[in-house]
Parts: sequence; C-alpha cells; structure tokens
Amino acid sequence: AAQAGCIIRDVMNKGNLGIVEKENAYDLQTEADRAAQRCIISSLSKHFPKITIIGEEEDTGVGTIVDVSKDNFVDVTCPSQFTELKEDELVMTLDFVDPVLSISSFECQRSGHQGVCKNLSIQCSSLLEHVTVLIGIAVNGKAIGGVIHQPYYNCEASANDFGRTVWGVVGDKVGGMSVQHPPSSGCIVTTTRSHSSATVNDAVNALTPDQVMRVGGAGHKVMLLLEGQAHAYVFASPGCKKWDTCGPQAVLESAGGCLTDIQGKPIPYDSTAPHRNKIRSLATRLKDALTSITKTP
Repeated sequence: AAQAGCIIRDVMNKGNLGIVEKENAYDLQTEADRAAQRCIISSLSKHFPKITIIGEEEDTGVGTIVDVSKDNFVDVTCPSQFTELKEDELVMTLDFVDPVLSISSFECQRSGHQGVCKNLSIQCSSLLEHVTVLIGIAVNGKAIGGVIHQPYYNCEASANDFGRTVWGVVGDKVGGMSVQHPPSSGCIVTTTRSHSSATVNDAVNALTPDQVMRVGGAGHKVMLLLEGQAHAYVFASPGCKKWDTCGPQAVLESAGGCLTDIQGKPIPYDSTAPHRNKIRSLATRLKDALTSITKTP
C-alpha cells in the first residue's frame, strides 16, 4: 500500500495523469490508479499466488513488485480464529485514489487555484489528503482485515514527512494511528461530496445532525470516524463497490465500529458477490450507535 502511494505521488508530480472515463464523467481513471493496482496485484500474486484478487481497474499489466521480508513485517498478532486459514480461502479487494479529487486538485493548482479552491473555499492541497489506497481481506464473505494508506496525509504541514498507513485485523486492534472517540454530545455525519442526491440528503437529515461533512473517498470518510471527527458515515445510494468498503470496514471493526448496509445487515464480500453494493451503506464508530441509527425510519 505504501509503495502504491509512492507511485501515486510520482504520477501526480509528473502531471501526465492519463485520464480515462469509465462509467460516466464522474467515474474516472488515471495512470495513478492503474500503476498502483499493477504494483499491488503483481506483488500479491508473486507472494500469495492462490488468493483471489478483485481490483477496481481493468488494466492488468505487470507492475513494480514489492519485496517482502520479515524485516518489514509489523508486529501484528493473528487472532486464533484465523491461524488455520488457507491461502486459497482469501479474497483481496483493492481500491486506489479518488480520481475526481486528484484531477480537480491537480488542475486547480495548475490554473492558479481558481477551480476547487474557489468553489469550495479551501486549498486544493487539502483535498489530496482525501486520497487513499485501500486493501481489504475477506474470508467466507466477511471482511477480516484491511489497510488504509493515505499518501498525502499531513502534506500541508510537512514537505518531507507525510503519508500514513493504518491497518486492522478483526479481533485484534488498529495499528498506525491512535483511534479517537467522537464528541460525547451532538451528531456529526460525513457523507458523499460528489454523489449527493435527494435520497442521500433525506437519509442524512433523518439523523438530525448538528454538522454534515461532505467529503470524497470511502476510505477518507472512515478515517474521519477513526479520528473522532464524525459519529456516522452515510452513503444512502446504491453504487458503492466492494473495494470501497471491504478494507475500511475491517479497520473500523478492529476499532470497535461497524459498517453495514442501511438496514444494519452485513455486506457480503465473497468472490461471487456482485462488485457493486446494491444496498446503501452506513458506518459508525461505535456499534451501539449503529443499532439506534438503523431503527430510524
């Protein structure tokens, strides 16, 4: 994930984004997406050839292979329920960048901060902190492990020391950050910035929030929950995909949170499940909060 983050920054710095439109003008792919996926798929396939990999991008060329050695391992204890898993039981999901954020940020910087900055009254460099590399691990349709890498985390504060990798294994704990509790009073909801609709707004309003944070990227919104900046993440529109939610869900559950569909039912992650989540999703930092929210009409 960290190596993919380096590739993303390199592509962005060079400025040749290689933009390709996928489903529509809001669903774009860049060379950063393709190169990052090539790196992770090539690396995983070399070290774990029997796993099933589901990636967002269609480009399947060979990428940079990351060397894996015990010197690079983080100290994570494998929960007992996973110690006997076989390699071919694992399903890995991959997601890279929010390309609309990346492209608009890049173009805004190049045009003298007259685009994103002018429209949203923020510095477009801060939008880069929304960019994430997501890796999810699922077994028997359930998310059990995840990585959220933020290649531009803290980039506004430091020109040399920025970027963060957060991981979690369900049944263990979150690594790479100190998880924070949200405020004990009020209700702060984070939701989509670029896919808003009447349905999304109705679902958000049903929670009677004191504040609504409209930001990009599923991984980034889950990070807001882990950082204690929001109580709930609502995406009340079908279309969020498996690779958007699998990794973040595992990390969130490792911190005691929960991510389900809007009715509180589990999202399936087995290899044969449709890639596009048909039902709307909802996440909270605390499980008891989810129980009360899903009872809201």
